[in-house]
Amino acid sequence: MIDNNSLQIRDPFVLPLAGQVQGQGQGLYYLYGSTDSNIWGKGTGFDAYTSKDLEHWEGPFPVFRPEADFYAEHNFWAPEVYAYGRRYIMFATFRRKDNDLLGTAVLASPHPLGPFTPHSEGPVTPQDWSSLDGTLYIDKQDQPWMVFCHEWQQTGDGEVCAMRLTEDLRSAEGEPVILFRASEAPWSTPFVSKRYADQLNYVTDGPFLFRSSDDDTLYLLWASFINNTYALGIARSGSGEITGPWIHQEEALYQKDGGHAMVFRTFGDKLMLAIHTPNQTPDERPVFLELEESGGVMRMKE
Repeated sequence: MIDNNSLQIRDPFVLPLAGQVQGQGQGLYYLYGSTDSNIWGKGTGFDAYTSKDLEHWEGPFPVFRPEADFYAEHNFWAPEVYAYGRRYIMFATFRRKDNDLLGTAVLASPHPLGPFTPHSEGPVTPQDWSSLDGTLYIDKQDQPWMVFCHEWQQTGDGEVCAMRLTEDLRSAEGEPVILFRASEAPWSTPFVSKRYADQLNYVTDGPFLFRSSDDDTLYLLWASFINNTYALGIARSGSGEITGPWIHQEEALYQKDGGHAMVFRTFGDKLMLAIHTPNQTPDERPVFLELEESGGVMRMKE
């Protein structure tokens, strides 16, 4: 077994499954993330881990390894896994060989530990965009959406976008809609980059949506930077719908060099934030923090 202090992982995503799953024990948390030792280089695939307590993990279990003709070979990032229909769906970001752009694709498996195989024909995000960190959102009409980032390196001011998907999640159904740009948040500051020094850069990264169980408020987590330090922000939808308008909390939710978060409920019904910190490879580790809502503001529970 491996504990959180020894587990190198970025972009942690937790799938809690209360019942027994094809030979696995009951009441397990499945942890996915960017697990290559150097996620900035050539991709190996994705590994997963299982736990009963969010502290000690069994694994790694190889859940995705690309075939020789796979369309990408670098930057295998941010896998998110959902129970959808009668199988498990993975959204994951890859850098394409043909145009060197990032995009989020859909993979599928009959089991949460894979093997996951391509479900979409390459990325479902726009082909001429550099896009990453796609996450699944199901609206009140049971329509699936992908929410993702249009990368700051291409736009200068990074965007969080939403795009309808077909019911089978294989392709887009409609054009992407910009939900907000990174500079609109009161807490984010420009990201200083030597490579992109000729433009003013605001980063968007790692969106994730969830509803409050108390008043059905729709929240959106996303990461950016404060004085070049990785930070996590949160916004709520003024309409309760995916299209917003999105109202940002004045201060970042987490400012200690951590981000790319998601939210899940424990088997004890605690609202838990999963985050990686610090943001430097190979030191990133998963951290789990309890959240609470008070007066329409989401914060860490003390």
